[in-house]
Amino acid sequence: MKLLFALISGFLFGIGLSVSGMTDPHKVKGFLDITGNWDPSLALVMGGALLVGSILFPYITQKKKPLFESGFSLPTKNDIDKFIIIGPALFGIGWGLIGLCPGPAFANLLVAGKPIVVFTLVMLISKVVTDKLKT
Repeated sequence: MKLLFALISGFLFGIGLSVSGMTDPHKVKGFLDITGNWDPSLALVMGGALLVGSILFPYITQKKKPLFESGFSLPTKNDIDKFIIIGPALFGIGWGLIGLCPGPAFANLLVAGKPIVVFTLVMLISKVVTDKLKT
């Protein structure tokens, strides 16, 4: 049941990305082009997600556990280390250069051709390498 709901959640997330246009790398690059032809639609999508999340998060975390898990997986670490600085910096650089992050990359995987497949493979390899470096 847990796997089914993970699949449904991922599918709904992908639909949301597609409907909002966030699977298009040009949208992201347009958002980052603040001195040119700026496109604020990404800020509106992120703002909507932030609004919904900030309203529902306190309600959901008051429950004893999620529906299909034994407990919540919330961060326990509160110190800043090199991984908290380097990881987001690399993520942001890649996001700005390519115009995709993991969600839209996976949503585009079957329709956007070879460049997205290569990007996704490199992203997954980077994840494995990063996990190995952290241990």
